[in-house]
Amino acid sequence: MRSKQLLALAEHALADLKARDIKVLDVRQLTTIADYMIVASGTSDRHVKSIADRLVQRASEAGCEPLGVEGTGSGEWVLVDLADVIVHIMQPKAREFYKLENLWDMGAAATA
Repeated sequence: MRSKQLLALAEHALADLKARDIKVLDVRQLTTIADYMIVASGTSDRHVKSIADRLVQRASEAGCEPLGVEGTGSGEWVLVDLADVIVHIMQPKAREFYKLENLWDMGAAATA
């Protein structure tokens, strides 16, 4: 599956379960580990886990088994590695603390 198709699949899965503040970052010029990163929020640990579960289910149904899923134990921050697309689903407090989108946006500004 191409990275753009995988990105669309991930965005739809996140939207289906009402993930909040979905932000897509194009990191192709910044790293070789992925083409895109998505950062999204869930409202609680259960919400974060269910969003991640839906994403994994949708990706598997499309023939793209995730390379890894981390953080489902606590549900504060779940990372789903879909190879070309890495998805971070976080509770708002964790997202505010780590500010991943700022980190990658600063990298983009530095290369521009």
